[in-house]
Amino acid sequence: MIDASAPPLRLAVVGHTNTGKTSLLRTLTRDRSFGQVMDSPGTTRHVEGARLLSDGHTAVELFDTPGMEDGIGLMDYLDQLAQRAERLDGPERIRRFLGTPESAHRFEQEARVLAKLLECDAGLYVVDVRDPILGKHKDELAILASCGRPLLPVLNFTHSPQQRTDSWREALARLNLHAMVEFDTVAPALDGEAQLYDKLALLLDARAPVLQNLKEDVARQRAIRRADAARLIAELLVDAAALRLSSAPDETSLVQATQALRAKISERENACVRALLKRYKFNAQDFPRHTLPLEGERWGMDLFHPQALKDAGLHLGKGMAAGAMAGATVDLFTAGLSLGAAALIGAAAGGLWQGADRYGKRVVGLLKGYQEISVDDAVLCLLALRQIDLARALERRGHAAQSPISLEPAVLEPGTDRPGQDPTPESAPQTPLAATQARLRKGRLPEPLIEARSQPEWSTLSTQFQASPRREQAVRELGELLREE
Repeated sequence: MIDASAPPLRLAVVGHTNTGKTSLLRTLTRDRSFGQVMDSPGTTRHVEGARLLSDGHTAVELFDTPGMEDGIGLMDYLDQLAQRAERLDGPERIRRFLGTPESAHRFEQEARVLAKLLECDAGLYVVDVRDPILGKHKDELAILASCGRPLLPVLNFTHSPQQRTDSWREALARLNLHAMVEFDTVAPALDGEAQLYDKLALLLDARAPVLQNLKEDVARQRAIRRADAARLIAELLVDAAALRLSSAPDETSLVQATQALRAKISERENACVRALLKRYKFNAQDFPRHTLPLEGERWGMDLFHPQALKDAGLHLGKGMAAGAMAGATVDLFTAGLSLGAAALIGAAAGGLWQGADRYGKRVVGLLKGYQEISVDDAVLCLLALRQIDLARALERRGHAAQSPISLEPAVLEPGTDRPGQDPTPESAPQTPLAATQARLRKGRLPEPLIEARSQPEWSTLSTQFQASPRREQAVRELGELLREE
């Protein structure tokens, strides 16, 4: 617990123009609307603030400052301020500069940065490690160090192919900055915030308890988000698995019922996507519909498209479906064969019944009466894998990211050579989520979904929906299997 009466830790986010200072604040606050992020220098022209809460109290105040643009010129000007035989220390020299006319004109941007750093407990110096190391960067750091505040370099864009991380580490060490942290604001490491607060605690040992508490709060919030995401996905899958639509046996009715089934499931999936985006504080711009579910045009296909299932290494349980009936299973619940009239159903549902491939064009059954249509097991598996991948991508996405979310194919994991192949080695310990994914890749449903198959009243998409303790238990059990550790 933090002392609510203690003043919050104040941090100035400083650095050269266009290095990702605003992006850092967006990611730390999980607020993609904070400030303005553009691929052009000088976007931030004034100081903006944000707060990080812990236990309901303000633990840290962050201040986004303008980018420093003329470090070399300012260094020359500062050298002229001290009178001969004067011995000004760093903060005294900076304060003298802030009282000059030049601080309001030629060096206005730099003056705002330095004034804010003097007010704060420490500074986060954001570095774009894609940039070459120039003299202006060294002068900036020397000027910032003159404020007498601890500086923690934050190495940004470390995942870029153009990164020069090792060179920057060496250059910063030569400037006596040995404590630094890698924090890619577009795709931060899952423990990125923890590393940031640990490094700050080394520089500010008196505020270490506050930073430790904040780190623990970040971990708790992540666990809650993961549980919530797993719950949202579990609700979707139970709704889809339990849904059954009744249809007359004629071709027109079967096609209409199948289309209605697909529309209901697609809209329910979209609702889950929207809920996941909201839970992680993203919006539709981060994951436009045309990119669903994975990368590339083929991965953007409709959930029920046979090619989408084929690309995922999944096969329909009732034979390879095609056309309007793809992804639907017709359950026959009264007996009776009439081969003379079989062409009617065969034209609409060719390939749906198990054995269709084996018997070619032969029709294996015709229902005298109504039928129930449900989602095929393979479609449910693909639906689950899509949502798992989206939740994982959101968990790892920084709120400064500007490009749409691009997901890797759901069936490919480290050690996997082709779609549908299990990760290797098989003896490696698996988390419940990893084991569930392996089962789904094989087209096998988790036990709670197998039970939901026989409980049509469990689907909120059905007019016969009934809430029940057993349904709630099945959702909880499935959520535990889907939650990332």
